[in-house]
Amino acid sequence: MLYDEGGDGRPILLLHGLMGSARTWRRQVPWLRAFGHVYTYDAPGHGRPNPRGIGTEAFVEDLTAHAEQLGECVVIGHSMGSLHGWCLAAARPDLVAGLVVEDIAPDFRGRTADDWAALIRQWPQPFVTESAVREFFGDVAGHYFLDSFERRNDGWHLHGEVSTFEAISQEWGTRHFWNEWESVAAPSLLIEGASGITPPGQMRRMHERNAKSTYVLIPEAAHLVHDEQPELYRAAVEAFLRQLP
Repeated sequence: MLYDEGGDGRPILLLHGLMGSARTWRRQVPWLRAFGHVYTYDAPGHGRPNPRGIGTEAFVEDLTAHAEQLGECVVIGHSMGSLHGWCLAAARPDLVAGLVVEDIAPDFRGRTADDWAALIRQWPQPFVTESAVREFFGDVAGHYFLDSFERRNDGWHLHGEVSTFEAISQEWGTRHFWNEWESVAAPSLLIEGASGITPPGQMRRMHERNAKSTYVLIPEAAHLVHDEQPELYRAAVEAFLRQLP
């Protein structure tokens, strides 16, 4: 589902991470409007019905249908959104003029989501108050989940099924996406949090395997770089957008 966030010029499409939503970009949307017409997107399974299958191809199929409504655009992703963005760029280079990849890598094989999913199932849902969300997750992640959760009369609830989030993550432990990454022809910016989730060295190797890429390591940032170090993130993205043809 696309949301028109305003602005003029070339479309800029923002893709959220796993368990996120279009609203997680609300702090970046205002300054991005200076570079184009901004759109946000809710992935299937995130406040929307699941796709026909819980696999990357099904998610990218849905993303492609929405991107076709915009035409050639700059795709800015976080985590899962970045992966889906570069798969889109590989399959449909006509739709992607530039790509920003934030803290995700092509190969997580051997990892499982078992412990992570079990932890989510123990979350005290619903979170009765906004302060309860912030106290449980901390300020930065609290922002992320307050922007993502569904607010009902009794509090904040997950906006999707844990089994869906688990299945998405489990797939990443069984396959790699190097072929898709190496097929990306668009100029790309790779942003890695110094203590993020990516396997050591992989995002640097992504840069080495793609001559049109730029790599930036953001200090004192983990996985939510755009909210943990917003000024450094903004500076890197603005510099990238300014040099796009």
